[in-house]
Amino acid sequence: MTTDPLSRLIAERGVLLTDGATGTTLFNMGLSSGDAPELWNVDAPDKITALYQGAVDSGSDLFLTNSFGGNAARLKLHDAQGRVAELNRRAAEIARAVADKADREVLVAGSMGPTGEIMAPMGPLTHELAVEMFHEQAEGLKAGGADILWVETISAPEEYKAASEAALLAGMPWCGTMSFDTAGRTMMGTTSAAMAKMVETLDHPPVAYGANCGVGASDLLRTVLGFSAAGSERPLIAKGNAGIPKYVDGHIHYDGTPELMGEYAKLARASGATVIGGCCGTTFEHLRHMRAALDESGPNLPRPSLDEIAETLGGFSSAVDGTEEGAPKRPERARRRRRA
Repeated sequence: MTTDPLSRLIAERGVLLTDGATGTTLFNMGLSSGDAPELWNVDAPDKITALYQGAVDSGSDLFLTNSFGGNAARLKLHDAQGRVAELNRRAAEIARAVADKADREVLVAGSMGPTGEIMAPMGPLTHELAVEMFHEQAEGLKAGGADILWVETISAPEEYKAASEAALLAGMPWCGTMSFDTAGRTMMGTTSAAMAKMVETLDHPPVAYGANCGVGASDLLRTVLGFSAAGSERPLIAKGNAGIPKYVDGHIHYDGTPELMGEYAKLARASGATVIGGCCGTTFEHLRHMRAALDESGPNLPRPSLDEIAETLGGFSSAVDGTEEGAPKRPERARRRRRA
């Protein structure tokens, strides 16, 4: 019997669509580069409501709160380190109001991103301080009505473990993704195989785990295939970027079309993911195509080969995925179909 809301909803619906890019959407609403999006939870709640409502209207089964950088270390950059509880609570309260008026059950996932500090012994952030910062944020999200905590874009396994301990202290179920952006590894060197092994060692393991952000959709799906190969029975998360970022007319533009992200969603499900969404560059239009693609696809899809992924979504950024040390390098594919 499943007790957490995410596992229950997966059991009911088979596959879940989460949301797209918070930052991309808020920048399109007028957020200035360098400003803290979390301050809008208090200063521009109508825009945060629109952010959440857009995901729900696009077919998302769950969406993340506007609290990615809502920890004390990140907020200190904006002299707001004393507002952690307030800003996280408001992020979740606005989300709860949007989710509760939907015509179907929609879950609120309390987003918690990295602290931005380097963990000891390489950096100044101790385990105890990391747990304290994540716990403070988690309690704010819990007070605002989040159904589950959603830890994302983590690079260091030590920080992932600290977030796990914080979720336990808050008495909350949680999910956690890492960002694999350096030849199939996180910035701190973790591979998909190492992450799959790590999550099973935690006292309070995540309900679901996986990958988000990174380089592009192809690389992310190669990582998801690595999780699947590890044999874990936990649900897998795939939250890839909408293509590859390009600098156009003074702005970052992601070249993945809505149609391409629909193909990505189907391939993510075939690769073993049951919680699928988009990260940087993913708009509401992308989400609508992803929703339609998931509704059209069925369960038990055959696992795609790396060649099939490359031919559909574009070539990989590196020859290996970090788990193949000493293995012969496979040729990179330059062919890119249906890319804007």
